Amino acid sequence: MRFYVTLLLAFGLTACASFGTSNTPTPTQPTSTPVPPSPTPPPSVAMVNGEYITISEFQAELARYKTAFPTADDTQATQTVLEDLIAQYLLAQAARQNNFEVTEADLQSRIEALGSPEAISQWQSAFGYDDASFRIILKRSIESAWMRDKIIADVPSVMEQIHLKQILTYNEADAQLVLQNLNAGQDFDELAKIYDPVTNGELGWVPQGYLLDEKADQAVFALQTGEVTGIISTEAGFHIFKAVERAEHELTPDALITMQELALNNWIAKQKEKSNIVLTP
Repeated sequence: MRFYVTLLLAFGLTACASFGTSNTPTPTQPTSTPVPPSPTPPPSVAMVNGEYITISEFQAELARYKTAFPTADDTQATQTVLEDLIAQYLLAQAARQNNFEVTEADLQSRIEALGSPEAISQWQSAFGYDDASFRIILKRSIESAWMRDKIIADVPSVMEQIHLKQILTYNEADAQLVLQNLNAGQDFDELAKIYDPVTNGELGWVPQGYLLDEKADQAVFALQTGEVTGIISTEAGFHIFKAVERAEHELTPDALITMQELALNNWIAKQKEKSNIVLTP
C-alpha cells in the first residue's frame, strides 16, 4: 500500500475589540461583546476529523502520483491519491492519540538523512512545497508510518492455515469432467498431476484472507482435512481445491506480508466507519 506525505495548513484569526469613548455605558445599557468571526476554512478537498486536506496538498500529491505513474487514468489517480491522503491522516491522528511524538530534533535528523539541502530544495520546488510545509508533511508521514508499523507488528507469525492443492482448468467443461472423475473415485493427486505436471497442483500452506478471490477463500476455509470443494470460478479459471492438512502453521514471508496488508486495510476501513470524513464538493 502506498502512503503519500501530506500537509495541513493551519489558519488562525485574531479579533480586535474596540471601545467607544463618547458614550459611557450605564448599568441599564450594557456594552455588547462583539462575536468573533468564525475561522475561514482553507480551500480543501476533504476534512478528516476536523483536519483539512487542502487543495494545494492534494494537487501536489496528485502531481507526485502522476510523475510515478504517467499512464494512470485521471479518475483513478484522483481517487487513489485522495484515499491515500485520508488513510495517512487517520494513521497520523491515531499515532498522536497513542502518545507518539515527533520532536524537532527527530524531524531535523530525518530531513538531514533524506539528502543534500539542494536535492530537498529541488524536490520542494518540483511539487510546490516550501520549508515550512515540507516539515509539516514529513512530520505527518513519520506519524503515519509509526502507526502503520504498530498495526502490522500485531500480526502473528503463526496462525491456522490450510495445506492446499488445486486442480485448475481454463474452461468449465474440463472442470465438470474433473469433478465427475473425482466423484467416481479417481485420486485427486493423480488428476492434479495431469493438469499441472510442474507443481502437481501444490499451493502450500495458506492463511484465511490470502487467496485473492473471496469466494475461493471462503470455500477453502470451510473445508476440513481431506475434503474437496466444488468448482469455483475466478478470473484465473475454474478451480477445485483440496485441503491436505489444516493446522497452526508458520506463515511464509509472502503470506506474512499479505496478512499485514490485510490487517492494515481492515484497520483503515474500521477507522473510516467511526471517523468524521467530509468530502468537499
